[in-house]
Amino acid sequence: MSTEFDFEFDFPFLKELTEESGVPGYEDRVRDLVRREMEGSTDEVRTDAMGNVVGTIEGDSDYTVVVAAHMDEIGFMVRHVTDEGFLELDPLGGWDPRVLRAQRVTVHTPEGTLPGVIGSAPPHTQDEEEREKKPKVEDVHVDLGMDGEAAAELVSVGDLVTMRQTTEPVGEHVTGKALDDRVCLFAMLEAARRVEDPAVTVEFAATVQEEVGLRGAGALGVDTDADLGIALDVTVANDIPGYEEGEQVTRLGEGTGIKLKDSSVITTPPVTRRLRSVAEEEDIPHQLEVLPAGGTDTAELQRAGGARPVGAISVPTRYLHTVTESAHREDIAATIDLLATFLETETGEHDYAL
Repeated sequence: MSTEFDFEFDFPFLKELTEESGVPGYEDRVRDLVRREMEGSTDEVRTDAMGNVVGTIEGDSDYTVVVAAHMDEIGFMVRHVTDEGFLELDPLGGWDPRVLRAQRVTVHTPEGTLPGVIGSAPPHTQDEEEREKKPKVEDVHVDLGMDGEAAAELVSVGDLVTMRQTTEPVGEHVTGKALDDRVCLFAMLEAARRVEDPAVTVEFAATVQEEVGLRGAGALGVDTDADLGIALDVTVANDIPGYEEGEQVTRLGEGTGIKLKDSSVITTPPVTRRLRSVAEEEDIPHQLEVLPAGGTDTAELQRAGGARPVGAISVPTRYLHTVTESAHREDIAATIDLLATFLETETGEHDYAL
């Protein structure tokens, strides 16, 4: 039985984006893909000193909307190469050490990439204390399959490590690494393709270093003189065994998420109301998101460089910060639809004042 289906969007490009590597501060490969796409769909593309990429579609008025999604994924930096040839790592972003055992990785060096594995000792060789020991990221090591001398010749402190995983359809879901936040970056770029002759100027911003403190969006918030900010990021979908309904935040297959709050931001109520109104008028499946913990670029768009109204759109995603992050294809399509329709109907005359 085949599990293939027709996508309502450019799945090969989503696969390309999510499988590419780009940890905080080193988003170069993803940035190249973003610039390639923006050059065909926006009027002007620029990159700032931090590496944020902004593609602008000029509108018929001076009113400006900035849309942001981040390029970086969680990963690691090599902090030490042992005499035996193992790599010790420093995390870039928030890792749950429980998901790291027995994973394949890619080590990025100036001369090219190397395959490696994060080892896990067989349970029958461990004593009770070792089996019950709480894992720590600091205890993770990468095995390159070579001795210390060979490893030291090829790998240096400061080289980068990313998880090695493909992006595949699984039933009606898309599963892989770095859907956080490449699936939203993809949605933003797809919306940019659709938006033509807007009434307002739209700046599509691919931001950097979100996973280490919303740093790129903070700089962007100062540098851009936007009147309204819309951020896109994944959100928790704990619609899996072990969670009560009230703990699930969102559910896969029930539509794009319209954020009301997370731990970094309370979105501007009039903006949220208009997002809901657009979704309802256009029959775009949607659900409301109240996220107890976790922050997004929305917060920096709201306050960096002065206050501005903000809204946020989310793609519900299971298993965040793992290599099996999973989103529903219809929720991805709904996210693109809502963003594109919102921008196409923005006139600059809506009252977002409090």
